[in-house]
Amino acid sequence: MLALGSDHAGLPLKKVIMSHLDERGIAYKDYGTFSEESAHYPEYGLKAAKAVASGECDQGIVFCGTGIGIGISANKVKGIRCAICSEPYSAMMSRQHNDANMLSMGARVVGDELAKMIVDVFLDGRFQGGRHLVRVNQIKDIDRYGDIK
Repeated sequence: MLALGSDHAGLPLKKVIMSHLDERGIAYKDYGTFSEESAHYPEYGLKAAKAVASGECDQGIVFCGTGIGIGISANKVKGIRCAICSEPYSAMMSRQHNDANMLSMGARVVGDELAKMIVDVFLDGRFQGGRHLVRVNQIKDIDRYGDIK
């Protein structure tokens, strides 16, 4: 199950991606916002990230105007590795090398069809492990201890 979240600026792209996920048969839970009234992205980045960090959801995708603010907010949650992506290559590398568990995109930056490609690459990507596991474990150490052990 995917956790989804957006502010008002990201809502239109989130709706496009929800339809795309429906077409692919991928289950998701939407943590808001649900209207185009001004909303604060940290609230929705936090809700979606908490769902992923707790294990309620396997991965998450969040949206705001640029993808930056909501992505930074999601990354403040322990255990989250949210990649802010505007093209498919970074989304693929975020999965293969960084074992990213969340994706962030900007509705004012990424067009609908490109966003679908980014989502597909992210969701279909698999962590390669190997030398990358050492680095991901170092990231986890920073999360746990504030340092690399």
